[in-house]
Amino acid sequence: MPPVRVTLLSKPGCHLCDDARDAVAGVLAETGVEASVEELNILEDEALNARYWDEIPVVLIDDRVHTIWRVDPARLATALQEAAR
Repeated sequence: MPPVRVTLLSKPGCHLCDDARDAVAGVLAETGVEASVEELNILEDEALNARYWDEIPVVLIDDRVHTIWRVDPARLATALQEAAR
C-alpha cells in the first residue's frame, strides 16, 4: 500500500501553521504511519490562495481536507491510521 499523502497548506509568519506542522510531525512519529508529507505555501499558488486564504493552516489527507485552523492530534492520528488501511 502506498504511503498516506499529507499536505499542509500554510504561509510564512503563520503561528497556527507552525503549530500544525509540529502536530503533524508529532502524530506521524507517534503512530508510525507511513506518510509522504508536503508543505505548500499558498502565497506561491494562486488557486490555493484563492481557495484557502482565510482557512490556513489546512491539512489534507490524500487530497481531502482533514482540518482547518487547529489540528487535533487524536483526530489526526485516527484519520491517518484509517487512511493507511
